[in-house]
Amino acid sequence: MADLFTLENAANLGVLIFLQAVLGFDNLLFISIESQRAPVDKQKSVRFWGIIIAVALRVVLLFVMVRLIDLMREPFYVFDVPGIIEGGVNFSTAVFVVGGVFIMYTAFKEITHMLSIEHLENDPEARAGKSAIQVVVMIVMMNLVFSFDSILSALAITDVFPILAIAILASGLAMLLLADGVTTFLKKNRMYEVLGLFILLIVGVVLLGEAGPAAAHAMHDDALQIRIFGHELLPMSKTTFYFSVVVLVIVEIVQTGYQRKLAEERKHEQGE
Repeated sequence: MADLFTLENAANLGVLIFLQAVLGFDNLLFISIESQRAPVDKQKSVRFWGIIIAVALRVVLLFVMVRLIDLMREPFYVFDVPGIIEGGVNFSTAVFVVGGVFIMYTAFKEITHMLSIEHLENDPEARAGKSAIQVVVMIVMMNLVFSFDSILSALAITDVFPILAIAILASGLAMLLLADGVTTFLKKNRMYEVLGLFILLIVGVVLLGEAGPAAAHAMHDDALQIRIFGHELLPMSKTTFYFSVVVLVIVEIVQTGYQRKLAEERKHEQGE
């Protein structure tokens, strides 16, 4: 027990809490967007219970993942079609691919739903097309999908289970405190909901990129690096990811300001 209270573990905990906060932003974004599909009077409780259940399951998932990643490091299949696809696939590879595809599909589905004009209504209840239970289940499922990225990244820093669990619980508490505020902001600024969904698409691409070297890193064998048409499938750097997100946010802010300016000009012209 004394080994737990070390300077190294304290430093790792600080890094992990920061990492969980950064990687958890897209998760919080999804929770805020998805909760608006529930009946209006149940949206707050949906966010609360969705996060509570998801964080509890994330700790369980962490325990399971620690065991599975250690037991399933070796690739269960190796592609060997020179010039087309090469490389190994292990448990981590499968997790990243399934998670990336699922996140991209969900974001794309929500974007197409927003563009639909078949059922345009102003009543907020009309947008709440799912039951509270359905939304809670979706929030829990997506939280677990997002967990793979943060858990695998966290395991690269430390394998001390209590430190990992504390970091996850801290991120869950932060989501509980911020969820209502983020949701209120999105309701008042609908255009940022679109921005959030495009950020989710980028997150899906990031996860797919992480699948490329997963088996190679686990086995310390560069021959297991996935190559498609002779090109290595490499993860997007965190710097590139954050730069892309910042650019999207700046473009949205500038565009919003420009639209406000045009609206004022039209109003002024009509007044004349």
